[in-house]
Amino acid sequence: MSLKLPDTSGGWRPLTVRIALVLLLALVFLLLTGLIDGGIGVTARQLLVQPRFPLANALPGLLLAGVLLAWSRRALLSFGLAFAFEGLIYGVNRLKVANLGTPLLPDDFRMIGQLRKGGMHLLSGYLPHSPWPYLAMLAALILIVAAWRLEPPLFPRRTRGKRLLAGGVFAALLLSMLAGLSPWGKIYNRRVLWLEPWSASVTTNHSGLVSSLMLFHLQYGGGHRKPDRAAATQLIARSAPALLQTMQQAAPASGLPDIVVIQSESFFDPAIMRGYEHSDFAPNLRRLAAHGISGKLHVPTFGGGTIRTEFEVLTGLSLRYFDNLQFPYLQMSHKSLPSLVRTLKAHGYSTLALHGNDPSFWNRTTAFKAIGFDRFVSQSSFPANAANDGKYMADSAMTDEIMSQLKDVGPPQFIFAISIEAHGPYDVEPANTTERNAIPVPDGITGRDKLELQTYLYHLKHADAELGRLVTWLAQRQRPSLVLFYGDHLPALTNSYHITGFVDGGDMLSQAGTWLLVDPHGQGEPQHEDSAAWLLPGQLLAQAGIHDDPYFALTQLVGPQLAVLTSAPGAPPPEEGSDLKQLDDAMASVDQLRMSGKLGKLMPIATSTPSGAIAHGGVAPVQPSATAH
Repeated sequence: MSLKLPDTSGGWRPLTVRIALVLLLALVFLLLTGLIDGGIGVTARQLLVQPRFPLANALPGLLLAGVLLAWSRRALLSFGLAFAFEGLIYGVNRLKVANLGTPLLPDDFRMIGQLRKGGMHLLSGYLPHSPWPYLAMLAALILIVAAWRLEPPLFPRRTRGKRLLAGGVFAALLLSMLAGLSPWGKIYNRRVLWLEPWSASVTTNHSGLVSSLMLFHLQYGGGHRKPDRAAATQLIARSAPALLQTMQQAAPASGLPDIVVIQSESFFDPAIMRGYEHSDFAPNLRRLAAHGISGKLHVPTFGGGTIRTEFEVLTGLSLRYFDNLQFPYLQMSHKSLPSLVRTLKAHGYSTLALHGNDPSFWNRTTAFKAIGFDRFVSQSSFPANAANDGKYMADSAMTDEIMSQLKDVGPPQFIFAISIEAHGPYDVEPANTTERNAIPVPDGITGRDKLELQTYLYHLKHADAELGRLVTWLAQRQRPSLVLFYGDHLPALTNSYHITGFVDGGDMLSQAGTWLLVDPHGQGEPQHEDSAAWLLPGQLLAQAGIHDDPYFALTQLVGPQLAVLTSAPGAPPPEEGSDLKQLDDAMASVDQLRMSGKLGKLMPIATSTPSGAIAHGGVAPVQPSATAH
């Protein structure tokens, strides 16, 4: 006798009909997932060619639908809810791609916790301005409520534990998937699906967004790469003679300079874009470069992810060597990190971070303590009348605060200032729309793209003007000083980039930013040097006359060879077996040991300097003839 269930019409629904209905809904769900995804590997026709791609991409949603079905007993409601949740993820992904040029990654979900920490104000600017997406969400909500009230249950409430068992199995499978348990690696791996570790966009296009999230979650969400201690020791031993020579250089007779570092939001030279080859939106940057050190700057992010560049500059650690650190400040569990800040404090500097935004956003309050700052001046500590321009605090207000914080007496001072005026989105009206509207744009850029490009350039010009004002003011002081200025990443003006292209013929992810290191009192010859964000602290210390930190001295020795590897966010590694690959792997081990506090005993000590114990964790000499065992 077959199992039967009464339906609302008083008839009977055999078990085979119920199974057929669930399978039909699962097939529709799979096809619709491929449709909203749009990736070439998960289209409907791929079911006949390589079904594992669309199946893997829809599997998490199908498991969620199974859990909901066991709970609600309503098939249409369950699959509808699962598809609505999936649609929400795809909607957020489209927003990220439109604004930042890259698809969702697993660590992006950490941003949910930032919404109550000042993040909502920042992220809400990226939400669609059209009413249609919100009307679609309202319609989906109405359909869900209607399905809950009108759809008849597919099976009875009491099933002698079968419903509970089925729901438990689906829930366990889904939770184990979200936890990244290794058995799922048999489905979500590079041999079964398409994975390009250096390009989330390529991976997503071939494998589908959901599969891409699972691939990166399983590949990089687990443990850490173990450092090769022998390779690190061998690199340090080979470098020891040059390290010791560098570290024994005397400090400047004139005393240590005050240091101001400006991390300028989204700053780059538009002259790298076609149509702007002969533009001069940054005259102060070029004027100061005539007697400073400047060049291209390779950073580990594009369009957003400011803290990735920020982390590299403050610690001197390259994020290329930490696959699992997508958002380092949100993932750090260290109470103390070796850093540029700690090295300066060891030389008597007072250290201050300054940012006109909520201090808890990006977890900066906690991170800056771990990095070693004495103080953090954030939005609430700025004057009540601090100027805004557009959505955020003006760079002029930041410059005013830097000037007010620098003292004419006392120990040398280090100020790390993070600007925010030029932060996107760029559809918010600035303070002076006439000035904005007068900015020319290349042919072919029209409508909203034109407005956003003009707004960005308006803010960029202000950043350049404030750089000039700060350096001019510092030149009038009696105390020696240095200014390091750099852009954290290119802005996500993706449509404009696609229309104009770049002078070098490359794509937007391969474009470098810019950096400048200048002595306001100096009038030396210009030096051009391309660099990477993680090399800047070593270059800054060397220019300041501080040479006795062995790690930063090492970055100056090997860094120029490795800077090219960060020519684009997530760029592929060097060729296997090459000398550059060996050097890269050895430096990766050095950085991993430094992050874990285990590098100190491998590094040499410059015993002739007054602060020979700067290397963190207690250090011991490495003889030039030492070899790895």
